[in-house]
Amino acid sequence: MQVTSLLSQHDHEHGPDCSSCGHDHEHASVHLWQTMVGVVCVLNAFVVDWAFDAAHTVASASAFIGAILLGYPIVVTAIKDLKRGHLSINELVAIAVLAAFASGDYKTAGVVAFFMLLGEIIETRTAEGARASIESLIKLTPTKARRIKADKSEEEVAASQLAIGDVIRIRPGDNVAADGLIVNGQGSFNQATITGESLPVDKKQGDEVFAGTQNLTGVLEIKVSRAGTDTTLGRVRELILAAEKTKLPIMKIVDQYMGLYTPLVLVIGALVWAFTHDLNRVIAVLVVSCPCAFILATPTAMVAALSAAARLGILIKNVADIEAAAKINAFIFDKTGTLTTGELAVSRLMPLGDTKPAELLRIAASAEKYSNHPTAKALALIAGEAGVTLVEPQNFAETAGRGVKADIGGTKVFVGRAQWLKDNGIKDDFEKSVDLNETEGWSLIFVARDNQCIGWVGLQDQTRAEAKEALTELREAGVRRIAMVSGDRQPVATRVAAEIGCEEAKGECLPQNKVEFVRAVKAKGYKVAVIGDGVNDAPALAAGDIGIAMGAAGSEVAIHSATIALMNNDLRRLPFLVKLSRSTRAVINQNFLFGVLFIIVGLSAAAFGYLNPIIAAILHNVGSLIVIFNSARLVRKGEELEHYHPETTAPTSGRDAGSRHGAAGQLTPKIA
Repeated sequence: MQVTSLLSQHDHEHGPDCSSCGHDHEHASVHLWQTMVGVVCVLNAFVVDWAFDAAHTVASASAFIGAILLGYPIVVTAIKDLKRGHLSINELVAIAVLAAFASGDYKTAGVVAFFMLLGEIIETRTAEGARASIESLIKLTPTKARRIKADKSEEEVAASQLAIGDVIRIRPGDNVAADGLIVNGQGSFNQATITGESLPVDKKQGDEVFAGTQNLTGVLEIKVSRAGTDTTLGRVRELILAAEKTKLPIMKIVDQYMGLYTPLVLVIGALVWAFTHDLNRVIAVLVVSCPCAFILATPTAMVAALSAAARLGILIKNVADIEAAAKINAFIFDKTGTLTTGELAVSRLMPLGDTKPAELLRIAASAEKYSNHPTAKALALIAGEAGVTLVEPQNFAETAGRGVKADIGGTKVFVGRAQWLKDNGIKDDFEKSVDLNETEGWSLIFVARDNQCIGWVGLQDQTRAEAKEALTELREAGVRRIAMVSGDRQPVATRVAAEIGCEEAKGECLPQNKVEFVRAVKAKGYKVAVIGDGVNDAPALAAGDIGIAMGAAGSEVAIHSATIALMNNDLRRLPFLVKLSRSTRAVINQNFLFGVLFIIVGLSAAAFGYLNPIIAAILHNVGSLIVIFNSARLVRKGEELEHYHPETTAPTSGRDAGSRHGAAGQLTPKIA
């Protein structure tokens, strides 16, 4: 339950664009300052009363100041509500504060006011929203571009000045400034930000490239086909805005009934006065009827849940999503970087003829030593893990998107695609030895020495070690639908889904296709959580009921578009999040039930004279403590996951895969 504060009233009066004027931060800091000083004064009153028997006046003065500071915004807000004809819990709490003042119990007034403000602070939204998402997206697109003039010379212009038909030059390492077609050159592109493909894509003349993708190798000339907001990246920005605008505010349970509860308590107080003319009974009724258990039911449970989540690396930007996660019955995953590691890893090592696995790895990794291609990095990684000593390559040369050649130990070595070897005079029918299908996500490179193919290496994007276990736990938690959407090819998506036990997989999805899929699932009545890590996932993250970003490896825009981020990329946090949210909801319901019984019994006792104002104040604090201790049980949730560290998938998978295919099984951690 959230108390409407002066700050929130200010926001409503200034409209949705008020955040740009700078007032939000000013009012928020004053509000925090008042709260902190007020809390110190009230605590000081308790300490002075406990430590010094003769200092009651000092304690009362300290409590009086603290209660004024804490209660002022509540009373003022209640008055504003009444002026607008709106009756809510604000008025009841304001009356409780004033009733405590009337009885001289300033400490009680301060405590009540503080917990009201605490509830507001906890439940304030902290997500930066669409503006931060847009700013992060803009960073992906270069601000400058190299445009080729009619005389073939090159000029640097602002990317915003590019027009359809312009020809721009893209060098290795550059981000593409606009969508277009390659008119000259070839290279490898990392376009995971747009399509989600885990492997670099080799492109040549006539192929399309997207703004925001990165050219890894080669110099290319691109004819602009779409620029500015019309690019694929620009459409991603618009989708994020559109999806975030469709989010509905979450209604607070207690506020739905405060419009009836407040006048009911006032009527009870009036009846007690009419029949007894006993002011102490009336004050006791007002104090004990202060719904402190209601006030604390949600925020204390939320604080405990946030603590448990933060301990496990789950960043929740909007506490309302803890409650929303309890209702989730469908999970939609991105593939690359989410269910998979997003990095190439050697999964097959197949020597041919008399070549040993260690020798094949040594030659291939040595030849690729000075390449920046992801294949070279994967070979270097597994060579290091296996303890293989590399040789310094001589006369190294790389052809963009095709392969490398170098002299290794006095022999000419070629490493690259099959056609690359054939173009360099390797005549053997070496492709017959391949028993893998590249359309299923395998990237194959062949190794030739002295004009003879000596083996091949199979690489692929590895699934996360804990992915299958996490999906199993989600089903056990009652999730009815689990799907995977990916910009990668359908056979690749199908293979990954089969490995992790995901029953539904949809490939070849652009960002707008992912959003359409999410909306279609929601239209069937599901409450959907979307999990992703890249720019291409951001619109879908915003379109789901909740969005969860893989924070450690995810792009900044994905994290801003999502409401929850997994900072350690452990997918086992997802079933924990569902269980935590359900436990939180159960604790909140327990707190509410206790609050109802407490108020019914307390009101009855106060009305019949069994409670004086002091005992009523003590009891309402006791009720608050019971709620707090009940909520605190959530803090220890998930302790079993704190020391869980999933093993790296790539080496294990590689060796297991190799052992099923003869000679490759000879690869061991230490290759002699």
